[in-house]
Amino acid sequence: MIVDCAIYRHGIRTEGPEDLSDALAEARAAGGFVWIGLYEPSEKEFDLVTRAFALHPLAVEDALKAHQRPKLEVYDDSLFLVLKPVVYEPESDTVSAGEVMVFVGDGFAVSVRHGEGSPLGAVRRRLEEEPEMLDKGPTSVLYAIADAIVDHYLEVATELQTDLEGLEAEVFLPESGGSRGTASRIYTFKRQILAFRRATGPLALPLARLAGTGSLGGAVPFVDDKARPFFRDVGDHLTRVNESVEGLDRLVSDVLSAHLAQMSVRQNDDMRKISAWAAMAAVPTMIAGIYGMNFDHMPELHWLWSYPAVILLMALFEVLLYRLFKRRGWL
Repeated sequence: MIVDCAIYRHGIRTEGPEDLSDALAEARAAGGFVWIGLYEPSEKEFDLVTRAFALHPLAVEDALKAHQRPKLEVYDDSLFLVLKPVVYEPESDTVSAGEVMVFVGDGFAVSVRHGEGSPLGAVRRRLEEEPEMLDKGPTSVLYAIADAIVDHYLEVATELQTDLEGLEAEVFLPESGGSRGTASRIYTFKRQILAFRRATGPLALPLARLAGTGSLGGAVPFVDDKARPFFRDVGDHLTRVNESVEGLDRLVSDVLSAHLAQMSVRQNDDMRKISAWAAMAAVPTMIAGIYGMNFDHMPELHWLWSYPAVILLMALFEVLLYRLFKRRGWL
């Protein structure tokens, strides 16, 4: 559905007419631009926008089906940018990604949002409070949306860092020692980082192109050259996010390896304790087994002090073995 439609002249908002073609003509005649915001539009609803702004059918198909990776496509009459806003739920340790598509052309900007993450109402209100930014045309919409989404990436990265510190404490603190479900939690956390990386990593190249620093070089059409420093700033923020995500990924892998190593050490300790107790039990069992055989001719068999001597010998061996295993840390 169409969430909002407005015409901006010199950074000042005026409500647009119901007919989208009239809105575009009116905006161009006044030297301004029209910004239309849509939320999960149907094919019929989006067909009105497609015809009014002559959007490319391939970009329209991507905008309707969603499930795209971040990318920047340049067509004859418009520019198409895909971004993936991310929402992190600390209670369930879940990273979920929505999608925001932005069409920018001569005198218009169309934003399409899928999913619950990153509502664009706050972005529009912030821009409307900065008429000098809105006066730069549709490029300002492209910049403001990208800036808001990337800034939220930084917040999500900070929350993930905090939760990872909790996992580290669970693994490394002596009093906790990690539970049976710790490995599963670490693996689940690693999958959330992977989902986060899928949203942030591919966005670096589109932002580099918008900033004029990409490997492809050259100016991107429908983007004001004066806006390049702003996109470079967004690109710098994204670089920080990607470095943070890469560090989190490496760290969570190290935490998982350390946890598995600790579990192996604990198992070895348990096996040593079991072996020590088994060795201590084997000595009296062996002595009792020998003297339990019913032979007539056995040393000390008819000696008066045989029974207490054997018991004393068993106790002596047990004490010696216990002290030996204790000194070596097996008990």
